[in-house]
Amino acid sequence: MNKKEAILSSALILLTEKGVHNTPMSAIAKAAGTGMGTIYNYFPNKESLINEIYVNIKAKEKSVFLDFDVEQPIKTQFENYLRSIIDFFIANPTYFKFMEQLQASPIITKESREEGGKSVAPVHELLVKGQQERIIKAIELDEILMFIGGAVLAYLRWYFHQSETKTTSLKNQTQMVWDAIKE
Repeated sequence: MNKKEAILSSALILLTEKGVHNTPMSAIAKAAGTGMGTIYNYFPNKESLINEIYVNIKAKEKSVFLDFDVEQPIKTQFENYLRSIIDFFIANPTYFKFMEQLQASPIITKESREEGGKSVAPVHELLVKGQQERIIKAIELDEILMFIGGAVLAYLRWYFHQSETKTTSLKNQTQMVWDAIKE
């Protein structure tokens, strides 16, 4: 791991454990095993560091959609998307904690949000196709994405606070979200 990766990795862990306002750059430098000057060589301030972590997570999130078969029915593709994104965050709980904490934060710049939005482009295209085929409700796509995102967030919050998870839970949640957006 190079110095920049060590800084990003250490920052991600500290920011999720202690929170944005309780994590000074000096603590990140110490955890990364580097000096303050080195951090500022890569990141002019904590906000730029946070934005880079955000964009990196969103880029990794994009990999969830690489193997999707666009020839499958819209419903199957949607169910696969929902399960895949939830599985991604279950496998990467630190990413979830970071995104949960900072998703609505003004620290995340417009440019970072736009770059991050590319991660859901395949879902956006799927919803547009579903609307064109009259399978998905004719509601503004931003509203549908907000609803789906809220469902994912709620499920993951619930999941991470369970001592024992029922295997049917995700299946039931996926069905309820589908039932809510289908025509």
